Amino acid sequence: MEYALEHHYVHTNGVRLHVVQCGPPDGPLVVLLHGFPEFWYSWRAQLPVLAAAGYRVWVPDQRGYTSSDKPAGIQAYTLPILGADILGLLDAAGRPQAHLIGHDWGGIVTWYLAAQYPERVATATILNVPHPALRLRDLWHMPDQLLRSWYIAFFQLPGWPERLFRRRDWQFGTTMLRRTSRPGLFDAAELARYKAAWAAPGAITAMLNWYRALRLPTGIRWPRIKQPVQIIWGRHDAFLNAKLAQFSLKHCQQGQLHYLPTATHWVQLEEAEAVNALLLDFLAAAQQAVNPTF
Repeated sequence: MEYALEHHYVHTNGVRLHVVQCGPPDGPLVVLLHGFPEFWYSWRAQLPVLAAAGYRVWVPDQRGYTSSDKPAGIQAYTLPILGADILGLLDAAGRPQAHLIGHDWGGIVTWYLAAQYPERVATATILNVPHPALRLRDLWHMPDQLLRSWYIAFFQLPGWPERLFRRRDWQFGTTMLRRTSRPGLFDAAELARYKAAWAAPGAITAMLNWYRALRLPTGIRWPRIKQPVQIIWGRHDAFLNAKLAQFSLKHCQQGQLHYLPTATHWVQLEEAEAVNALLLDFLAAAQQAVNPTF
């Protein structure tokens, strides 16, 4: 059965988020969380497949992106606040729990919620982003990561990253997407969608504020995650060393790791069929454990 994409605006944690919804209303809830510099559209290959498998799928444009609210100030983008947005979506859906699937920054929010609110997260799937407990001392075994992460320091500068992104019709962002992905993945039509999202009033500063908020103290402690966790990692990630996936697995009591050997950072688009198969198997196993009739 095919389900239409429903575009809604949902109030949560003091902001209004654009949320694409799909699938049977009574299906188990799956929430897909995008990363930088993406938006809901980056999950276009997963939405219909999960819906067809019987899941109710919510895909928000997270705060700061496209038509979702963009609060002013770096303090509005700390991890506890970003996590509270998603908990509010679960409340709005009337669900005590959801399966969370996050890529890049969406994966960081997923890590946070799985660790801090285990009662709300049935399972967590992480795509190409390490556990946030990573510290500088952990990088001695992968010194190239400091070079790969140069952009995080650059994004801390006030104003300059915004100027760079806007120059020459968003050339910096489009070039970054093309150079770090398989040839042809981001064609002109796809890039036009991304440029329109970045051009939303206030969006580029709000998106960068996710990185700028990293320097603010939060006092977060990281208990070991007890619920099932699946890590999917494209080995040819230009931004993140593949060893980070193994580091992250150590923080999981029930973790499993799947490397996709030819994929880059944009793994859910490049290897959609493989990623979808892993998602369906993982979610089905979790649903069977709690509901043998699913």
